[in-house]
Amino acid sequence: MKKQILFFLLGLMAMGSYSQSSSNVSENDSIALAEAKADSIKMELAIKKRMEMFAKVAEIAIFPVIEAGTFSGVVPVEDVTEIPNPDLDYKLLFELVEFDDEDPGKVDASLTEVARIINLHVASGIPVEKIFPVLVVHAGSLNAFTTNAFYKEKFKMDNPNLKLIGELEDLGAKFISCGQAMFFFEVDKEALLPMFKVSLTAQTVLSSYQMQGYVKYRINTR
Repeated sequence: MKKQILFFLLGLMAMGSYSQSSSNVSENDSIALAEAKADSIKMELAIKKRMEMFAKVAEIAIFPVIEAGTFSGVVPVEDVTEIPNPDLDYKLLFELVEFDDEDPGKVDASLTEVARIINLHVASGIPVEKIFPVLVVHAGSLNAFTTNAFYKEKFKMDNPNLKLIGELEDLGAKFISCGQAMFFFEVDKEALLPMFKVSLTAQTVLSSYQMQGYVKYRINTR
């Protein structure tokens, strides 16, 4: 009889413990759901604010040299008091590494940023003939600079970057690929656009051009 009473009491304790544990889990879940909902609302508001800002930019943006979508534009600024020297040679070294393979149908954001930086220089009063761009391409970014045939075979669509790349080439831009990245990302010389020079590695291109006075821009779009 004592054993039965003991088992009964232990059972009641276990049920009470389970009930309390279930209550805690339910309470924790409610808190987590409330926090997730609050975060979602914050994200929606942030996205809405960004979209409104982009719309404002689209209304007033200017494109001194290249128009490659809204994000390549320049917002006019009045009463500028810091002005760059227009007589200098502006040697710009762009390091491109990113590629959005989830959305290969749009112009690559890294290329758009290159266009924006060039537009910013010209909008600041620097003659376009004083700008000397060099694009060092490695990692996934190699995909954006492949021939239409290669791009179409890989992504099942035309390469949307060819027009902008051609405009950069017309400005005198130099294009250099990384041989190491070409190996790892399986992009051979024939797959790249014909104006490309191939280096053993992007690292020596970055170091040697900076020693020649080039200003390096590492393009980050994410």
